[in-house]
Amino acid sequence: MTVPRHEIRAAYTGTSVTVYQAYPPEIAEAALRAGRFVPPFKRERMTWIKTSFRWMMYRCGWALKPGQERVLAVDISRAGFEWALRHACLSSYDPRLHPDRDAWRHLLWVSPVRVQWDPERSLRLAPLPYRSLQVGLTGDAVRRYVDEWVVGLTDVTGLARSVHGRLTVGDEAGAAALLPVERPYPLPAEVARVVDAG
Repeated sequence: MTVPRHEIRAAYTGTSVTVYQAYPPEIAEAALRAGRFVPPFKRERMTWIKTSFRWMMYRCGWALKPGQERVLAVDISRAGFEWALRHACLSSYDPRLHPDRDAWRHLLWVSPVRVQWDPERSLRLAPLPYRSLQVGLTGDAVRRYVDEWVVGLTDVTGLARSVHGRLTVGDEAGAAALLPVERPYPLPAEVARVVDAG
């Protein structure tokens, strides 16, 4: 089966979608205690969420990189996720979607959400020929994320290290069996157009 170049794959239910973030222990532990993001999490910074567990593992090095030792699975409302994508701007200019570079730059400046498509990763974290979604939230989008969209936080650091441990001893089948199940996410057509998904 051919995977579309830009396809959102995620773990989701009828009401929520799981995204991943990696943090230093002090941010992760405060968030887990509160059940939401609280200081030292900074609302003023752009925060990036990923729907792909494997891409998160590539980014944080199986939760072994300094400052990214704790991985959180964040369940957010599907309504919030789709609001973010509806209000997004692609991180790079695309003549198929933007009238010109100036229009794209203006949209990038005023949009509270940035979207980029990076190569999805294999179990061994090698790049694949299709892409994975990264969503950057800033301004009003961060406020909505923290105050309205988050419906659950789970520490999946142990899972990350268990998968890595199995890979280290050559048990690829065992490692693959631990991965969260991610399926194509059914975006409304008008939202898919904004983020060039499909």
